Amino acid sequence: MFNRKILEVLGINEKNYGMSTGLEWGKTTDQGELKIYSPTDGQQIASVYQASEADYGFLVHQAEEAFKYWRKVPAPWRGEIVRQIGNKLREFKKPLGTLVSYEMGKSLQEGWGEVQEMIDICDFAVGQSRQLYGATMHSERPSHRMYDQYHPLGIVVAISAFNFPVAVWSWNAMIAAVCGDVNIWKPASKVPLTAIATQNILSGVLKENSIPEGVFSLIIGRGKTIGEQMLKDRRIPLVSLTGSTRVGKHAAGVIAGRLGRYIMELGGNNAIIITPSTNLKMAIPAVVFGAVGTAGQRCTTTRRLIIHESIYEKVKASLFKAYGSLRIGDPLDEKNHVGPLIDKGTVANFLDALEQVKKEGGKVIFGGEALNGPGFESGCYVRPAIVEAENHYSIVQEETFAPILYLIRYKGDVHEAIALQNGVQQGLSSSIFTDNMKESEAFLSHWGSDCGIANVNIGTSGAEIGGAFGGEKDTGGGRESGSDAWKIYMRRQTNTINFGDTLPLAQGIKFDIE
Repeated sequence: MFNRKILEVLGINEKNYGMSTGLEWGKTTDQGELKIYSPTDGQQIASVYQASEADYGFLVHQAEEAFKYWRKVPAPWRGEIVRQIGNKLREFKKPLGTLVSYEMGKSLQEGWGEVQEMIDICDFAVGQSRQLYGATMHSERPSHRMYDQYHPLGIVVAISAFNFPVAVWSWNAMIAAVCGDVNIWKPASKVPLTAIATQNILSGVLKENSIPEGVFSLIIGRGKTIGEQMLKDRRIPLVSLTGSTRVGKHAAGVIAGRLGRYIMELGGNNAIIITPSTNLKMAIPAVVFGAVGTAGQRCTTTRRLIIHESIYEKVKASLFKAYGSLRIGDPLDEKNHVGPLIDKGTVANFLDALEQVKKEGGKVIFGGEALNGPGFESGCYVRPAIVEAENHYSIVQEETFAPILYLIRYKGDVHEAIALQNGVQQGLSSSIFTDNMKESEAFLSHWGSDCGIANVNIGTSGAEIGGAFGGEKDTGGGRESGSDAWKIYMRRQTNTINFGDTLPLAQGIKFDIE
């Protein structure tokens, strides 16, 4: 049961405003009120007044002014602010993570874990603030020095999705902040309260350090108005969007029309390959967690299991046993493994997908029903499904954001399995379980997995913040978080310095000038 005192701790009121400059909240109340209900028990948590287009204009102006200040702050000092934000998140990890769980529906451990991801990316960004490096190149001209350097880009907008209501924002915002950029956050309208809570937490750090308003901003409003303005706005050089492929394609087209930058983290249709040499004691837990974690609502969720026919029945029996032991219910109860889907519409999509796969020739062999009765009053709970299917089915080619695991056989060598793995339009995360070095190396080779993430003997979900996160094809091609993903948040510049007494021109051209 949710303790509503947590709302008070996090500064969540019965009614909340939908715009913040980091230090002050807007007062708009005439743009509609979002009433936020928990998928856990169907109870209303609180409500949010949506921001107006005028609020958006004011927020962008404040961000432009803040950027003039923030870009001049030395990067290690910017890192110090991020370090303090990380420490403040440590103080609020339990209440904020609990709200993540209650508002979104993921398990309590996952809610706390999501806040830990925010803390981890803060730690990572602090180190990155001292490593915004360029390279020095040898010039072909005598007495010349040539090098790369990176400058702050400007306003970075993060449009986040409901399934990770706070972590993905932090991946973008903390790295962008140490790069010298200012941030505007537009959270998903289904889960705005965790964003408001996060804004309240970091606001304290900004005030303690006399950071001007506009460095970290928040706006909650309609996608057709506020969201579209963000996509079209030439004052915003970079938009990072997490969402569906359909939404991403529209956004990318609009942003590209003004030659802006974007990071698209879109759909995934992730597979695990199980070869004859697989250690099933390792593989089965990875498959189950990947398929039912966050009730199948991760972009890295395991949706397809590609199994060699020689061990197919053995794997299926192990999955039956594991799925039969799953505890479904209130995600705030740490004994439960699977919480609710985000809303009743998603439950309908889950049921429709199962009907579709049956029409195409598939067979539901476990679960697949909506759950009702005591403990399931919200109408958002389902029993995770296992389905025997073929890779070419149209519904298997799609990403259904729900706990459906498709079992797919292969007969030949690992290359047949890799072809099945690659045989979808999405290209986010992929995995192979094998103790055969040749199979693992083939999977990781140029002709292996075509995904942005390829794992050996580890599942498709649970990416670390130290690696660049993102995928190919319909997943959008974006990268965020670790590795050198920081470069997308900066403006690259090549510099050449002539420290000699002559001016050699390109291609040996000479002018007779006294």
